[in-house]
Amino acid sequence: MNEKVAVPCSPLYEARAWQEVAAKFVLLFFGIALWSKWLSLGTGILLTFIWILDSGPRRLGQIIREPLVLGILLLCAVLAVGLLWADYPEAGRMKWRRYFGFLVFIPFLSLLNRDRLPWAIAGLLTGYIIVLLSGVYQWAVSGVQGIPPLNISYLVFSSLLGIGVILLLYLATAIGEIKWKCVLGLGSLFLLLIQFGQYGRGPLLATLLAVFLMVFLTYKTERKALLGIIASLTIVVAVLVYGSNSFQARLEQVEVEAKLSQQGKYDTSLGYRLAMWDVGLHGILEHPFFGHGTGMPESYFEKTVATYKGGIYRDLPQYVGASHYHNDWIEIGMHTGALGILAYGFFLWSWFQTLRAHRLPVLGAALVFFIFLSGLTDTFALYSKIPTFLVVITAIAIAWQKEGNWRKNQEASFSNSLPARSPGPERLENI
Repeated sequence: MNEKVAVPCSPLYEARAWQEVAAKFVLLFFGIALWSKWLSLGTGILLTFIWILDSGPRRLGQIIREPLVLGILLLCAVLAVGLLWADYPEAGRMKWRRYFGFLVFIPFLSLLNRDRLPWAIAGLLTGYIIVLLSGVYQWAVSGVQGIPPLNISYLVFSSLLGIGVILLLYLATAIGEIKWKCVLGLGSLFLLLIQFGQYGRGPLLATLLAVFLMVFLTYKTERKALLGIIASLTIVVAVLVYGSNSFQARLEQVEVEAKLSQQGKYDTSLGYRLAMWDVGLHGILEHPFFGHGTGMPESYFEKTVATYKGGIYRDLPQYVGASHYHNDWIEIGMHTGALGILAYGFFLWSWFQTLRAHRLPVLGAALVFFIFLSGLTDTFALYSKIPTFLVVITAIAIAWQKEGNWRKNQEASFSNSLPARSPGPERLENI
């Protein structure tokens, strides 16, 4: 008589099983929830909690070896120290806290492993597709820029499209099969077409320049292929420029706003940026080394604009409330001066170094170049959703590369463990 032996399931084993389920769920849900203003913060807290249960703090010594982690910690530390010389009551405007959102990279990367990676990828793709379809509907059907129901502005949506274009083209260059190259190329062309329909000039220009940089770095040793691809991209961009009414309208608007700015009228998109940059650079020169303190740039603008240069910008707060300086470098310089500018520069450099260390130098150069260019016309680092999206992409790319290396090592060890074949008759004849 055969009897089944009951294997008792220990509480520790059950706890680890539930912990694994929770980690997979939070990685899946985080990629979807990061686009929601109301869900992103709670999901980030949940992600950190699961990371602690997963013994994540014990692996900090390993995670901190990534240059990007050092860059994030340094940037956040400088901003935290900047509170010491800030006027606390004036720091009630807390938009600067979004810089600390980069810290989500640490628990997200630490939670990833071979079994959890597909869940993280599925969540990221699901969230991106939902937002993309919502944005396409708003643009094509409702005739609205951005995604108002999700509180996503046209600048954020345009940046989202630009990142998609860069990633799809990078995958197209990395994959060998022609059919997948065509699919990915057509997908990137579709996203670029939608981006041309958005009003975001800065993200569009950053996308195009980042794509040309990526193509150059990929095919720099193959001159014929490089010239052919650049010529094709130039033709595509020219056709899109000629066929996009939105893009041509924005170009005409730039010319009109430039003329108004020369006449001393700054209540336009371009004029407002020029005024903010002027006041911001003046503020940095007043406190060049340590800035005015974390949380102080907005109140500085409101106090200074009435008297600066005879008050030529005094009416701007009535046009648009001053919430940031439309430039990453001026914004961080106003907070913490040269100390913050150096920390932010190191942060971008470390981002590239991390992807380069994991054999993704072209992708790293394209993404960091896109971030740098986007930050010249707006405070890209303060976008509430895109920076988090980018660090999640970086974490998944790192884990994907590690998974590929693990598979190669397993195949190599398996091949080495096979017994040596004895030479057959034909091989003996050749000896």
